[in-house]
Amino acid sequence: MGRVRTYRDLIVWQRAMELVTAVYSASQGLPRSELYGLTGQMRRAAVSVPSNIAEGYARNSDGDFARFLRMACGSLYELQTQVEIAQRLGYLTANVVEGMTGLSAEVEKMLSRLIGKVSDHHGAQDA
Repeated sequence: MGRVRTYRDLIVWQRAMELVTAVYSASQGLPRSELYGLTGQMRRAAVSVPSNIAEGYARNSDGDFARFLRMACGSLYELQTQVEIAQRLGYLTANVVEGMTGLSAEVEKMLSRLIGKVSDHHGAQDA
């Protein structure tokens, strides 16, 4: 892929958006009693991942971008925990969990690599 012109060009943002879609789809099957509980929490955590990537990118500062990427990572860990809770409660099938877990792991690795690159670049500017 060519030059990154906008956060939409970031593959990690694109995969995070896929994760949001997967979470919304999977959470439709959760009990109605969880609408304001686990369903809402899962959806908010999922939405927070690409949102933080986009917001950090818009800051035009490597330090800020790295900070927002770390927040995205924190939201991703929240989501991973909530997915496991939903699975333990029997709300999600193994297939659905496997799909979300795989996509989540991919986003996690990409975030980690991008945090490293941005942090290294930020450190080089400070030197």
